[in-house]
Parts: sequence; C-alpha cells; structure tokens
Amino acid sequence: MSERSGIFAGTNPFEIARRWLAEAEEVEPNDPNAIALATVDDTGLPNVRMVLLKDIESDAFVFYTNYHSAKAEELDSAGKAAFVMHWKSLRRQIRVRGTITREDGPQADEYYASRSLKSRLGAWASHQSQPLESRTALMAEVAKVTAKLGPNPPRPEFWGGYRLRPSEIEFWADGAFRLHDRFQWKWGSEHAEWQIQRLNP
Repeated sequence: MSERSGIFAGTNPFEIARRWLAEAEEVEPNDPNAIALATVDDTGLPNVRMVLLKDIESDAFVFYTNYHSAKAEELDSAGKAAFVMHWKSLRRQIRVRGTITREDGPQADEYYASRSLKSRLGAWASHQSQPLESRTALMAEVAKVTAKLGPNPPRPEFWGGYRLRPSEIEFWADGAFRLHDRFQWKWGSEHAEWQIQRLNP
C-alpha cells in the first residue's frame, strides 16, 4: 500500500504504536502513555476511565490495576476491552479493541517492584472503587500498611496486570479541513495476518 508512508509506514502495528508513543514522550507535558480504557458491566452498560499503559509488547498492550476494582471485575467478566490513546500535541490517536488476559506472574512482580515505595504501599492501602469515609481514613490505612510491611512490600495478590491482545488497531492523524488520515489494521483469522485498509475520515 504505497500511500501508507510517513508516520503510517511499517509492517508491524506494535512498532508503529511504540514509535508514536516515543514521539509523544518528547512533546506531551503529562502522561503521554495515558489511555482511556473502555469496559462494559454485566448489563452491557459501558464504563471508561484513564489508566497508564505500561508496555507495548510484540503482540499486546499491558496495563496494571487492582483486581478488586470495578474495571477489573468488568475485564474479567467480559474478557474484552477497548482503549484510545490521544495526543493533542501531535494531533494523533490510536484506537485498540481486543481480548483480555491477566498478567499476574513475574512480569507483574517486576513492574510492581519498579514503582516508588509510596505507590507500592498505596496499592496495599486502597480498596479501589469501594466507598471511602474520608481522605484521613485513607492516609491512616497507608500509615498502617507502612508500619506493617516496611520498606519492601511484596506485590499484593489482588494487584497485577492485564494484557490486551488486539483484533483491531486504528491509527488516526489530524488532517486539514477535518479530512483526517485513518488506517485500520484488523487481524484476519482466516489468513492469520493483519488486513489493512484506509478509512474515510
């Protein structure tokens, strides 16, 4: 596809995504790896929230959260999710849809250990998505787990990662007069390869 050049060039969508993210890291003032993660509850009602993407692997996107949170319950129940990364400074976005599996092994341990001590203790202290009496109560819980676990807390069993393996990825770039450039990559089950097509803006 000769017209797919410049920022859209490449035969591997994960490499393109990594390249775009690296460019965003140079210009975005805050959290260039932020994604708006969409899930659905048991009734089919959508939910969306911002989370931080922590890895782009050879075939998946990885993020971390509390397994007792609303998002985790919805991820586990549906087994599917979608997200969008949007960079205002670059006027680009990436949309992804696919299937979800947990990452709760050595890779999750390694990422947890790389976080700041306060973030690691915060993961223990927060009952994510549950009602909270006050911020004072939260800070009291942080103090409690700090005293109990010390300077090297292990990863909580209720905290870990999720891996989203996409069946569809779309790369979007702003165009003059709202004539945007959009390329959709779909994983073709019949041929086990990516099918790429340009979309109307």
